[in-house]
Amino acid sequence: MHSDKTVFAQLMDFIPAHEFRRSVDRYQGDHKVSSFSCWDQFLCMALAQLTYRESLRDIETCLRALGHRLYHSGLRGHVSRSTLADANEAPDYRIYADLAQALIALARPLYAHEDFGVDLEQTVYALDCTTIDLCLSLFPWARYRAQNAAVKMPALLDLQGNLPVFLEVKPAKIHEIHTLDQLLPEPGSIYLLERAYLDFQRLYTLQQALAFFIVRSRKDFRFPRLGAPPVDKTTGLRCDPTIRLKSFYPAKFYPVPRRRLRYHDADTEKTLIFLTNNFLLPTLSIAPLYQCRWQVELFFKWVKQHLHIKKFYGLSPNAVKTQIWIAISGYVLLAIVRKRLRLKLNLYPMSQILSLTLFEKMPLLQAFSQINDSSELAPSGNQLNLFHL
Repeated sequence: MHSDKTVFAQLMDFIPAHEFRRSVDRYQGDHKVSSFSCWDQFLCMALAQLTYRESLRDIETCLRALGHRLYHSGLRGHVSRSTLADANEAPDYRIYADLAQALIALARPLYAHEDFGVDLEQTVYALDCTTIDLCLSLFPWARYRAQNAAVKMPALLDLQGNLPVFLEVKPAKIHEIHTLDQLLPEPGSIYLLERAYLDFQRLYTLQQALAFFIVRSRKDFRFPRLGAPPVDKTTGLRCDPTIRLKSFYPAKFYPVPRRRLRYHDADTEKTLIFLTNNFLLPTLSIAPLYQCRWQVELFFKWVKQHLHIKKFYGLSPNAVKTQIWIAISGYVLLAIVRKRLRLKLNLYPMSQILSLTLFEKMPLLQAFSQINDSSELAPSGNQLNLFHL
C-alpha cells in the first residue's frame, strides 16, 4: 500500500540502502553528525535535481513550503540553506560516487540485452571526455586556461543501455589520455576510442589484457604492410592491410601487428582511418561499429541539457563533485525504475512527470500510467534521440 508514501519516497526505495550505509561508514560521512546526516543531504540534493531547483535558497523555500508532506517523503522539515551549504562541504564526495557505481551495477543486468544497432556477442564500450565550464572568479581552483575554469568528466559507456560503467570528475588540466591508466580492461570486450586516446603504449596494455580496441588514426605515421586482402571499394572501404609500426618508440611500445582500415564516408565525403587489434571482425562491420561511439557524445549532451550541473550549490571541489555524482545517481536511478516498472517512456519525460508529482500520494506506477505510451512523447524527426530509455 502507498497511501502514506509519496512518489518521492517510493522512488527513493529503489536506492540500495545497505550500499549507501556502507559508503557512509567507509568515508566516515556521519562522524560527529547529530542532526543532518548524509542521507538527509542526498534526499535534499536529489529533490533539487528532480524539481530543477536553482540555488540553496530555492531548495530551502521549496522544502518549507511542503510542510507536513516532508515527513511522508523521508525529508527533514525546516532545512536551512546554511545547513545545506555546510553539508555540501563536509562529507566526502566519494560517498555519492560509490552510490552511483552501486546503482550502475544494479542497472547493467537490466539492460544486458538492449540492442544498440550492431549484432555482436562481445560487450562494446565507448570512451570519451567532456568539459563542464565553470566561472573562474567563483571557482579559482579549477583554472583551465588564462581566463577559463572547468572540470573534465571522462566516461566509459556500455552501449547496451548507454550506461556509464566508469565515470570521473577531475581538473580540466589533466589530459584525458590518463583515463586509460585507470580502466580495468575486460577481456574479450571492444573499446571504441577517439583520436585523443591514440597512445601505443596504453593500447598495448589493452592488447595484453585480451581486450580489443578500435581507434581513429593519424595520417602522418609510417608503417610497412604485412599483407592486404582484396576489398570491394563500392562499399566505401579503401583498404584493410595488416601493418607494423616503423617509428622507433611506437614500434617499441606496440611490437605486434594490427589492422589499419581506410574508409570513405560518402555522406560526409570524409576519409576515416581506423586502427584495431581485432582480426576477427568482418571488414564491413568496423566502420558501422565505430559509428556507435557517437552514443557517448549524445550521453554527454543529455547530461548537460537535463541534469542540474550548470549551476552549482557550492563553490568547493567537494561541493561540485558531490552535485555531479548525485545528478548521475539520479540519472541511473530513473533508468532502473524504467526497467523495473516496464515503462515505455524515455528518461526525460519521466523526469518531467516526477518534477510535478513527487509529493503526490499515489503508487509510483500510476504517476506514469496515463502517458505510458512512447508514441505520445516521441521526439521530432530532426532531434537527436539518445535513449530509448
